[in-house]
Amino acid sequence: MKKNIVIGFLGTTLDTGSTEDRWKRWRPTIDLCRHAELQVHRFELIYQKRFAKLAEQVAADIVKVSPGTQVQLQNIEMDNPWDFQTVYAGLHDFARRYAFNPDREEYLVHITTGTHVAQICLFLLTEARYLPAKLIQTAPPRGEGKASSKPGTFDIIDLDLSRYDAIASRFLKEKHESVSILKSGIETKNKAFNTLIERIERVSVASKAPLLLMGPTGSGKSLLARRIYELKKARRQVAGPFVEVNCATLRGDAAMAALFGHTKGAFTGAVQARPGLLRAADGGMLFLDEIGELGLDEQAMLLRALEEKTFLPVGSDKEVASDFQLLAGTNRELAKEVAAGDFREDLFARINLWTFCLPPLRERREDIEPNIEFELEHFAGREGVNVTFNKEARQQFLAFATSAQAYWTGNFRDLSGSINRMATLAIAAGGRISPDLVEAEIAHLTSLWQQIRGSAGGETVCLPGGDGLVEAILPARVLHDLDPFDRVQLEEVLRVCSQSATLSEAGRVLFAASRKHKKVANDADRLRKYLARFDLTWQDVAKHAAGE
Repeated sequence: MKKNIVIGFLGTTLDTGSTEDRWKRWRPTIDLCRHAELQVHRFELIYQKRFAKLAEQVAADIVKVSPGTQVQLQNIEMDNPWDFQTVYAGLHDFARRYAFNPDREEYLVHITTGTHVAQICLFLLTEARYLPAKLIQTAPPRGEGKASSKPGTFDIIDLDLSRYDAIASRFLKEKHESVSILKSGIETKNKAFNTLIERIERVSVASKAPLLLMGPTGSGKSLLARRIYELKKARRQVAGPFVEVNCATLRGDAAMAALFGHTKGAFTGAVQARPGLLRAADGGMLFLDEIGELGLDEQAMLLRALEEKTFLPVGSDKEVASDFQLLAGTNRELAKEVAAGDFREDLFARINLWTFCLPPLRERREDIEPNIEFELEHFAGREGVNVTFNKEARQQFLAFATSAQAYWTGNFRDLSGSINRMATLAIAAGGRISPDLVEAEIAHLTSLWQQIRGSAGGETVCLPGGDGLVEAILPARVLHDLDPFDRVQLEEVLRVCSQSATLSEAGRVLFAASRKHKKVANDADRLRKYLARFDLTWQDVAKHAAGE
């Protein structure tokens, strides 16, 4: 059985008393050792030299009421027992040099005696585990006051809050609420996305460092950035505003002036001074969307503003200060931009501490349904009209939206636009989205994505299915049931076939490795059978290649 060791301050007021009356009043240090249900094996009594006589008297009284208790006087000198720094330093030194033996001893820190500063310091050192202990708090007998000679009461407090179910459930509820804020209240089902959001929640409330949100256009970076700000504001971690700017709209000299401000007359057209977006975000959060679009000069200024919290407005020789948390968004691979010399390596290192990659909508197909409901509710709040799907139309749109045919090149912007178009057209039909409206919307989206796939240029658009030959050649009845795995493989087969003069030539390319290990080359027959699995023939591919 472990021994109970109490650590506590000498009560220079509460523990005192003359020879005649000291046994007629409640004294917390002595009476703590009088409880039959709590055996104190050793009492580490902290005192200052000027109270040495009182400390010795209290030690003797403890032994008198509890002969089994060993009292060790611990002298800690403090010039000012009301100075937090002095008291904390003294107790911290005591904790570091004390020979704790938690395998054999149970430690209790008495927080009833000592100044309020001392009590706070003991609490903090215990919470931080410098003192590997529980807290013990004593009180005089209820209803009798300090004049009572009874030992009073005590409470043991374990700062391991995980042991308190009510507190733990309260923290869990708060965490769920925080995650819900980041997800805009949408009950998402994608496991990877939910894990990502939970990590963002933990980092957001614990760090003031820059956060980098990466992901394709329309994946929700701007909305998430605002939700991070709302979460931190709800936790009273920021008081200033949320300032958002799309760096793609900043060009030339105007970019520097817009971000860092300028003085009156700094350049042609500067008829009055402008504070700039960085100063506007002081005390709050600055979201620089598409940060990869910033010029190298602006990047250098931004880095200094992040590291030193100061910068020079355009045309000024006097620094200004602004303390903000940076959120950055990009659909570019900044590491490649650094390698190409288009993005500063030092700035990338500064903002790359916490990087979160938002997945495209096509990788979160199970989240499409709850997002449809979110968009309908948003439409109702904005337009004042409640619009719903009828059952058949809902099933029809969901089947398409979650299928491999739906590319969602614009991600959630595509989905939002789609729901808004159908909802607007449904108003005239009594607020019900019908199968006809869904069919027309599917045709619109399909056409839109084909155009984008055909014209994708500078920015890489990550789409399943390469050149779109699967959609162009495969019969609709087969396309509807095609798995993404087969789609990728079939797309490559059709690409090779469309570039080959004969079935045999295409077979030789596609089976270049395995044909070497066969006694009889049967490339054409293997390819013919593969195409037949999808109700296709060589002639179907050849006609498409010829533009027929």
